[in-house]
Amino acid sequence: MSTTAPALRNAVRHWLEKCEAGDLVLVAVSGGADSLALAYVLSLEAPKLAVKVHAVTIDHQLQPGSGAQASRVLDQMNSLGIQTTIQKVTVTMSEGLEASARKARYAALDLVGNEMKAAAIFLGHTRDDQAETVLLGLARGSGTRSLSGMASHHKKYIRPLLSITRTQTEKLCEEVGLQPWQDPHNKDLNFARVRVRLDALPTLERTIGPGISQALARSADLLRQDADALDAWAQREINQLDLADLECGYLANLPQAIRSRIIKAAIYAAGAPSGSISAEHLASVEGLITAWSGQGAADLPGGVKVERLSGRLSLLRN
Repeated sequence: MSTTAPALRNAVRHWLEKCEAGDLVLVAVSGGADSLALAYVLSLEAPKLAVKVHAVTIDHQLQPGSGAQASRVLDQMNSLGIQTTIQKVTVTMSEGLEASARKARYAALDLVGNEMKAAAIFLGHTRDDQAETVLLGLARGSGTRSLSGMASHHKKYIRPLLSITRTQTEKLCEEVGLQPWQDPHNKDLNFARVRVRLDALPTLERTIGPGISQALARSADLLRQDADALDAWAQREINQLDLADLECGYLANLPQAIRSRIIKAAIYAAGAPSGSISAEHLASVEGLITAWSGQGAADLPGGVKVERLSGRLSLLRN
């Protein structure tokens, strides 16, 4: 009998209990230990609540034999009594390989989820993944939201294993006879996440002491609470402002954490592409408010132009 399953079953049951009888949930299964363990636990817990489980495995077609790996996932899901969809995607290299593959993967999961009217989509990210995400955000100099890591629940996506370690999922697979796939990309040091996983975190554990991953994950939880509070405050301000015509004096009296959120919202509302605004862009607009010395307009992505006119910020798209 598995000694690891109870912790995973408790983690998953918490989220399944939010579903209604007859609901269908998807589980994304790559074939790695984390997603296999998650699918296994869902196969045990979902029937008790009359919730249906359907697996989705994404064939990114980036490696030779990717179709065969998808078929192996199908076979293991069949052994658990879980029907499976193999969804092939074409990865468009709009960003780096990791980011582009992630974008294609989530688009495919959204597509299948909508087609099947899924109540939720379960993902197998663990506490180790969370620690890696936080450390990567810290290295990039990211803000509070990025350092808060992955949310356990965002829209239809649920990550029930963020308190579970990778060692626990691997042990569960071993105990119940599941055979995880070892993705070659997970050993490729060209990827920043792999370097964090194989080099950075082990070095921190060795030089600072054990428990680094747990501490990073705990920091993510605390930072998410802060980010949620700041976002809510900023949204209350945004709801009563005209983002195309902002009074500089009013903005200057707000805390910078709130002001920067308002500025970013205003820039995106003016037409800047999603995700295009950097800290440097925000600093140029911040200067128009708190360090005004007659400087010219700030030219931003998407043709957005921000200038100060008679004590107000004017945001226009060229």
